[in-house]
Amino acid sequence: MAERSTLLIADLHLSPDRPDITQAFLHFLAGPARNADALYILGDLFEVWIGDDNPEPLLQQVATAIRQLTDFGVPVYFCHGNRDFLLKQGYAGRAGMQLLSPHSVVDFYGTPTLLMHGDSLCTLDLGYQKFRRWWDQPWWQWLILHTPLWYRQHLGRKARRVSASDKMAKSALIMDVTPEEVPKVLMLHQVQHLIHGHTHRPAVHELQLPDDRPAWRYVLGDWYQQSAYLEIKPSGWQLHFAALPNLSDAQNTD
Repeated sequence: MAERSTLLIADLHLSPDRPDITQAFLHFLAGPARNADALYILGDLFEVWIGDDNPEPLLQQVATAIRQLTDFGVPVYFCHGNRDFLLKQGYAGRAGMQLLSPHSVVDFYGTPTLLMHGDSLCTLDLGYQKFRRWWDQPWWQWLILHTPLWYRQHLGRKARRVSASDKMAKSALIMDVTPEEVPKVLMLHQVQHLIHGHTHRPAVHELQLPDDRPAWRYVLGDWYQQSAYLEIKPSGWQLHFAALPNLSDAQNTD
């Protein structure tokens, strides 16, 4: 009998502009994810989210695929990212996903672990943190979601342009996790393991807590160049990577 496992992903940034990432995700849902105890999506599943009422066909395609996985018996949990923080219960219900709080402690085969998207750890990015405190307000989200769809589509396009410009202007240090924040959040939640995405820098970091206990921070990879997921088993934790499908080659062979 195969060993039990739980899978975690983040930062797919699904959009109509990258059908190769969508195809890789659909393959992942129909393949490795079906053998898991559960799948956790730690934010930025989509490149931009303007509301559960967005008629974009990609959204329904993804919801159907995730629902098929949950109907198969694999629960899917979703933690909001900075790109899809407006995703609400309407879409989550259609997809069969269960929404998580921004900081959730989950027991993985006897190891209590803190799950989060990771953007709140990047405290040196003062401009972003100021904006984050703004859009995290329920009244602000309600106001945006009650504007016309065409206006939200305009805001979504603008947000993508601003994000691309910010990445070019800001240093890698500012956009990465502030090291001092990690032990703080681990001590606050009384755990020794943290898993997050957001920074697009997949790695395993070992550190020491103020009380001299060892701790580990697992950073999930994005899906821009390859698919990436963390597999947790009772016997160990491992990051996996795989090449994205070459859709042009597949079309040429038809």
